[in-house]
Amino acid sequence: MTLKLYAHPFSSYCQKVLVALYENGTPFEWRLLTPDDPALMAEFAALWPLKRFPVLADGNRTVIESSIIIEYLARHHPGPVRLIPADADAALEARTMDRFFDLYVSTPQGRIVFNALRAETDRDPCGMAEARGMLDTAYAWLDGVMAARPWAAGKDFSLADCAAAPALFYADWTHPIPAQYAHLKAYRQRLLARPSFARAVDEARPYRPLFPLGAPDRD
Repeated sequence: MTLKLYAHPFSSYCQKVLVALYENGTPFEWRLLTPDDPALMAEFAALWPLKRFPVLADGNRTVIESSIIIEYLARHHPGPVRLIPADADAALEARTMDRFFDLYVSTPQGRIVFNALRAETDRDPCGMAEARGMLDTAYAWLDGVMAARPWAAGKDFSLADCAAAPALFYADWTHPIPAQYAHLKAYRQRLLARPSFARAVDEARPYRPLFPLGAPDRD
């Protein structure tokens, strides 16, 4: 039975899952979520009432949350690229870095974007200072980590890189990575050159005008 992915190509967490699917050439059916298709939105809400995407449907099985979807794919639909390392300690490192990118890069980046969507009178300058400060700290730490490894969890592309690719892509648009962090900037470029992520980026290009801070003329 064909996998169905309920997602939007401009979403960072959807891109995270797309990278995993594209890495292994896993066949799936796009269920492109758009308010212009109320029937599909109702179908999506019936699967997951919280209506947070991506959601993967595998027959009668509904899988939520991007990291869990990638773990599920690795277990039930494995391909040639092992995104969860076989070694337990290496797998722990991949999961640790995955959480780092979600919690300390994607989360503050998202706070800044959602703040920009609010009416000016409802914006939160204190919260924005905190979010930008967290990104500054995350960038500095990551630059040191990436000085010693080609991919987020070590020598092999993994779950952690699926998380890192969209996280750093949008974070650099929102709060640019300083030039002094050459190792981190080089890692972001390696991610952009990875065919799986390059495909996800290209599929999202038509939606760039939706970026509330203004998409830069690059990438």
